[in-house]
Order: sequence, then C-alpha cells, then structure tokens
Amino acid sequence: MHDSARTLNTTTLWLGPSADMSPPSGLNTAGRLATLRQRRRWSDRYYKRRTLHLKERSDPLEGAPQARGIVIEKVGVEAKQPNSAIRKCIKVQLIKNGRQVTAFAVGDGAINFIDEHDEVLVEGIGGRMGRSYGDIPGVRYKVIQVNSVSLDELVRGRKEKPAR
Repeated sequence: MHDSARTLNTTTLWLGPSADMSPPSGLNTAGRLATLRQRRRWSDRYYKRRTLHLKERSDPLEGAPQARGIVIEKVGVEAKQPNSAIRKCIKVQLIKNGRQVTAFAVGDGAINFIDEHDEVLVEGIGGRMGRSYGDIPGVRYKVIQVNSVSLDELVRGRKEKPAR
C-alpha cells in the first residue's frame, strides 16, 4: 500500500533528469527538491522573460504605461485583409530614449489635429501581450494627447488645440 501511493506521486509531480528515476526522498530532501524546481523553472518562458527583464529591454516604452514623443511624419497604413482602408497613423520619436514608434490616431478626422513637431502622448493600443491590434499591421501604440490636450476631446469638438 505504501509503495503504490509513492508511485502515484512520482508520476504526477516530479520532472527530474529522466523519466525512470524516482524523485529524491527521505530526510533532508527539501533543499534538493528546491534546487531541482528552480532549475526546472527556466523552461517556463514567462518565468524566464520576467526574471531577465526582457520586456523592459525590448519595449520602446521601457515598461512604462505611456510615453511622450515628437511627431516626425504622418503615415497611412493599409489595413489587413479582408478590410480595405488606409489607417491614419503617425511616426513618433520618443523623448526618453529617441526610439521611433508608429502610433494610430484614434477617431474620425483625428489626424487633422496632429501636425509635425507636435508633442504627443502615446500608450499601448491594447493588443495581446503588447502586440498590434485588429487590422493595423505593425502598429502597437495609439495617440491619447496632442500638446497636453486629449485627442478624444479635440475630435469631439469640446476643446481646441492650443497654439504653440
């Protein structure tokens, strides 16, 4: 009876060096199990990315939720199939690190409120795991403010863009 309970635990829990080996057991085993578990965790891609800070290194916003930047140019991005449209985007150079990103101008006619050399605030567009969203290929960010005024308020006509 004691052996059958032990074999059940070994097959379901332990992922040791090879399949036919039984896990370490007995007194003073906790340290060895902790070491093996720690070594095993590096196979988990989420643990690895989190521990080595890979998102912060590769992310142009460096882990921040939002970032300010200067508009370099307006660009039109073609929507992916089956949609057919030109999505109005802007190229932005971030102030904090000089990296260039493409951001989507959300709203009908929103691109008309954005000029070159304006200061904009960008944030993630909301795609899964920081990726692009919907039918806009390669665009991971959206514009939320232009010259410290909400782009949504400008589009709705509640506020006017300040002269710089």
